Amino acid sequence: MHETEIISRVTKIVSNHKIGVLSTVENNQPHSRYMTFFLQDLTLFTPTKKDTEKLAEIQKNPYVSILLGFAEKGSNDEYIELKGVCTLNETKEIKKKFWNDSFNSWFEGPNDPNYIFLEIKPETIRILNGEHMSTKEYKL
Repeated sequence: MHETEIISRVTKIVSNHKIGVLSTVENNQPHSRYMTFFLQDLTLFTPTKKDTEKLAEIQKNPYVSILLGFAEKGSNDEYIELKGVCTLNETKEIKKKFWNDSFNSWFEGPNDPNYIFLEIKPETIRILNGEHMSTKEYKL
């Protein structure tokens, strides 16, 4: 599969499934939670508060895993598993680009200093359950 097709499939999955699971490492154990994800090229962004425990976990170990796309339709649903490196992104550009009024429950607006993004650059993307249930893995 060519890079343009990978981008297309990943974009389709993330566009249809904004909620996924982010896993970090805490005390050498996985720690998972549901997050909202946005995609720009093949980089994922997820909003968070600046004072959460996940930031301390990421500072100790920046490698994360994300699952996105599996829905209630059954075992044939296509989804992705993405493994990558996570950094913080506090740029006004990203904060405004991905702002959603549903975030008002947690933040005072896109200029809230506690409103930041985790930026996940993928190293490996696995597309699962697509094309006759085969798994495709891509190293980036």
